[in-house]
Amino acid sequence: MTARRADLLALTPDALAALTNRGLLKRAVKAVDAGDGPVVGIEPDGTLTGEHPDGVRTRIGAGAALDAADCDCGAPGACRHVLTLVLAYQATAAAAAAPAGPAAAGPVPAGGRADGTAPADAVPGSPRPTAPVVLDWSPGEFGDDEIEALIGSRALALARRTHRRGYDALVRRPTVADPAPLVELPSCTVRFLVPHQLNYAHTAAASGAHREAVALAVWACRVADETAPGVAETRVEVAGATSGADGSGLTAALELADEVLLDGAVNSGGLAAGFAVVRRDLEAANLRWPVLALDDLAGQLTAYRERSAHHHPERVAELLAELHARHRAVTGGGTGARSRVLGTEEAAETPLRRVRLTGLGCRVAGTAEDRTVEVFLAQADSPTVLVLRHRWPVADGTGPTGPEIAGRRVGGATVGALAAGNLVTESAARSAAHRVRLATRRIAATTVSPSSGAWRSLADGLVVRDLAGLAAALEALPPRMIRPRVDAESFRVVEVADVRSIGYRPGDQRLDAVVADPAGNTATVSAVHRAVSPGALEALAAALRGDRGRPRFVSGAVHRTRGGLVVVPAAVAVDGAVVVPDLAGGDDRGQLAPGATAVADELGDAVDAALGLLAELAHRGARHVPVTFPGRLRAAGRTLAGIGLRRSAAALERLAAGLAADPTSVSGAWVDAQIRLSVTADRR
Repeated sequence: MTARRADLLALTPDALAALTNRGLLKRAVKAVDAGDGPVVGIEPDGTLTGEHPDGVRTRIGAGAALDAADCDCGAPGACRHVLTLVLAYQATAAAAAAPAGPAAAGPVPAGGRADGTAPADAVPGSPRPTAPVVLDWSPGEFGDDEIEALIGSRALALARRTHRRGYDALVRRPTVADPAPLVELPSCTVRFLVPHQLNYAHTAAASGAHREAVALAVWACRVADETAPGVAETRVEVAGATSGADGSGLTAALELADEVLLDGAVNSGGLAAGFAVVRRDLEAANLRWPVLALDDLAGQLTAYRERSAHHHPERVAELLAELHARHRAVTGGGTGARSRVLGTEEAAETPLRRVRLTGLGCRVAGTAEDRTVEVFLAQADSPTVLVLRHRWPVADGTGPTGPEIAGRRVGGATVGALAAGNLVTESAARSAAHRVRLATRRIAATTVSPSSGAWRSLADGLVVRDLAGLAAALEALPPRMIRPRVDAESFRVVEVADVRSIGYRPGDQRLDAVVADPAGNTATVSAVHRAVSPGALEALAAALRGDRGRPRFVSGAVHRTRGGLVVVPAAVAVDGAVVVPDLAGGDDRGQLAPGATAVADELGDAVDAALGLLAELAHRGARHVPVTFPGRLRAAGRTLAGIGLRRSAAALERLAAGLAADPTSVSGAWVDAQIRLSVTADRR
């Protein structure tokens, strides 16, 4: 064979699995290994041909991707014949290029075998290299003419409209360990599977959305090449048009928030029409995060009127301050990127094509009115965690508990299977907030298989092997109230090298376990007993003790407190299995070893008390608080000053003075105090 198909030789097993699926790939590998592959030929122009033992003929045209192959079998897209032809061609090329000795079965990338499984010497728990070697190519090299030739002029025009609005992206450059560049867009992930070949750009987004995503990903790479050349991973802000007359487009929303603050949540019954109008305008301007904040605020006010357990005064205060904080971040000379702060590039929902998701556990919550489950799902080759949420109303106040919810069906599968399994689906849609919805109308569109807990192969941005590095990354984040409003933002999979201690605090009904990463850095896995998950603590303790096998990973939301890291667990991966505490049976009445006595948190108590006062003001309304309220604010300020939080104390003093002078003009002072104390609470 004189011609050579460099694009097909560059396709790794992971790339082939992404372009088709792992089941087809494994069958194709077995066929080639058994000598049942096709007779391979290559024409002078580079067209690859194959004649299979079953008489089927396959052609992959010069420069064509796999989905454009021509196969006599009639199957749509890349079929098993196409895969066996590619694998047979790779094996033939490898044998021709190899020195004397056993021929390789094809190019095998770092970290994987031809069937997509881990290499035999991949010892669980062994750390990966921390300094990736970046390869010298970037998708930013593709010109707009090449993009248009691939996706068409209409898709390019739609992508340019998003480009004018501005958007945010995470760019991961190709490395020796992972040679496929990756761009994490708000709506989906794009991978460039073959160097210098745009037609092998792959994304899980369905229909026309995947075409626009390719253009957006290339433009993000161009910005990364200009602003952070040679950096393995960087977040970029792409283009962005000028803002509206008010700088953020939130004027009407802020006026509505001020009305709630002045009259209070208790007097907000007449604002429903105003919420609908403002929401419509925000939606039209595609200000996704303010829309979601306004939805949450409206939901809180409705919950109060209905006397629902979902109403929380502190949450109302957070949402009022969030709208102001997002406005300030894009108009006050701050560092917040408009698209990240306002979500201007976010699609409400993006349908996905065939996608593989890994269950990372779940959390169950409940009130007298309902039960809610959140299943956490990792997307292959992406650090993104998607959340599948489902709610069941409770009529008599005695709803199902975790073990019963495990058997309930969502999207065609049980909650237990989804939380601890591997999901392959063609009926998923992903929202801007990283929620995933599974349609049930299509037959056999979703399959779920048990997971062995082999989470080591998940994306590096999701798996944490260095807790000290994670702590530094969390410290560097902007305040929570101006970050993108995505579910499971802080969700991680922590590699566990050692469990240092496990202890139960009866007074708090809380189990705390100290775990260490491979470098010896520690975090606390902490779970509180809840009636809706009666056996969670017992199951968590057993998993961490190693009763079912050595604990390898803990998944859950990670946050900082007192300078340390706390993991609120969703699952524990032990040898060969995944334990989901919230779905476990039992009643937490087993013998749990007592833990150390809790340390008093004077700073946290003072901040929480001050935030409680600010929430009370928003609940009652600035116009309706009693004359004693300024004095209570000043007393809280003195406490804060006494522990060193002088600026927070000064903010409370300004609010108290304004409240005593003119309650109708305290919005700015209240927002100042709420933002400052909320940021302090998040970082303490």
